[in-house]
Amino acid sequence: MLKLLIVDDEEIERKGMEVILKKNFPDIVIEQAKNGKKAVEMAKNNRFDLILMDIKMPGMNGLEAVEKISELQPQSKFIMVTAYDTFEYARKAIQLGVKDYLIKPSKASEIVETIGRVLKEVRDEQRSLVATKRQRESYEKTLSLVETDVVTQLLFDHVHEVHLNMLVEMLDIRSTNEMFVMVIMVPQGSENLYSAVKEKVRETRSGWVGALYGNQLPLIIFREPDKSFRSQAIILAQKILQIEKQGHETGWFIGIGSVCHSLEQIRQSYQDSLNATIDTAMTVKYRFFSDVPAFDGVEDEQWVKVQIRELSDFIRLGQWEQAKLKIINMIQHYEQGGTDLLHTQQVILRLLWSISRVLSDIGVEVEIPLYSYQTIEYRQLRLETGQLLDRMKISYLEHYDRLEADTIHQIKQYIMEHSHKDISLESLGRKVGLSPIYISKMFKEKLGINYIDFLTECRIEKAKKMLGDPEKSIKEITFEVGYHEPNYFSKVFKKICHVSPKNYRKTLLGKRD
Repeated sequence: MLKLLIVDDEEIERKGMEVILKKNFPDIVIEQAKNGKKAVEMAKNNRFDLILMDIKMPGMNGLEAVEKISELQPQSKFIMVTAYDTFEYARKAIQLGVKDYLIKPSKASEIVETIGRVLKEVRDEQRSLVATKRQRESYEKTLSLVETDVVTQLLFDHVHEVHLNMLVEMLDIRSTNEMFVMVIMVPQGSENLYSAVKEKVRETRSGWVGALYGNQLPLIIFREPDKSFRSQAIILAQKILQIEKQGHETGWFIGIGSVCHSLEQIRQSYQDSLNATIDTAMTVKYRFFSDVPAFDGVEDEQWVKVQIRELSDFIRLGQWEQAKLKIINMIQHYEQGGTDLLHTQQVILRLLWSISRVLSDIGVEVEIPLYSYQTIEYRQLRLETGQLLDRMKISYLEHYDRLEADTIHQIKQYIMEHSHKDISLESLGRKVGLSPIYISKMFKEKLGINYIDFLTECRIEKAKKMLGDPEKSIKEITFEVGYHEPNYFSKVFKKICHVSPKNYRKTLLGKRD
């Protein structure tokens, strides 16, 4: 409810004014002050939307009171009530932002008209503030969705260059030419700490947080110019691990990838960060990829890459027994050659990760395979490797039992019908029971288009139709088609249509004339 304060040193004037106001504005709260000093005291502890201020009062006059109350409550509006219709009072009142003037004595109709006009202005401003607050909250929610989608696509798929540039600009992270990935490995049951990690990264204003996928949470971190790469990564890792302690969770480990110089190279840093998590039994619960022992020579590395390609083909064809036999034979090959056990474990883990990536590409959501403890003998390595493979195979078989032939049609239909809402890969995944990564891949492979491009096309097509209605403002159209910022909408529209919304409307309306 709106609150109004009547300030006048004559009680009969205050009471007479209150009678008129209660009769015509029964939904407002009315209070009284007998002088300017009392009004200032009341304004310290109460918010008044409108104040009717007499000018001539003993002690502190009305203009002085307006000046002091305006400092306490800049949003309050004032109407001066006085028997003195002089230019000097009017000039000073205008300088103080007074909305209107009432000359004593005034007719009841004049009082109602003047106060009603200012009260309407107050209500309009309050509605506008509420709408702006909602838009800001919706925009911040959208940014969070955009952030996780961008990270997901950068690490697992591809973002169209046009959209990537605009999304990066939208996320408002300072541009640097150095970046790296940190992967937080979390055990099951730690999902409730996801928001705490996101908040910690946001405080630094130097990175993006991806979606919690299986048991890994990826972060893309941009190098801060006033810190070295290692010091920045260590400080952030320690802050994140502090969250683990506060949540009484155990088993967190952070892998830190190598520095790269563009978002196009970020996947390599992601792979490096995963490699850095090979030994999670370390005392310090984070590790840099640069601290991981290197492979012994080029020939060994080339041979491993060949095995990875062959394994990927087996998995795509569903030939799990052949894949398992190949990996067991590789372990035996290393064992017979007297290879260091930790080195062998690192190679086999790379192979298992390559399988998990293939599964993600075809839509099977699996946890990133990790050994539960430090391997101490080859027999143990063979046993646990077999168990990890079996778990991935089960996920693969369950996935194909769930998959429906019309999935792509469902997703397209859902996006077209809900394009005005905040749609993310995660929400689509929940809708059809598939992983966000698979949906993104499926769009490219089945439709030849990125899901963000498709969503944008749906929104722009709706906007083009709405621009034909001269009664709708471009700002209204922005919100109705699903955007939360008119300037961003205009940029997207111009990228797609090669003309601004304003000029497109002129062309449309010109054709109709």
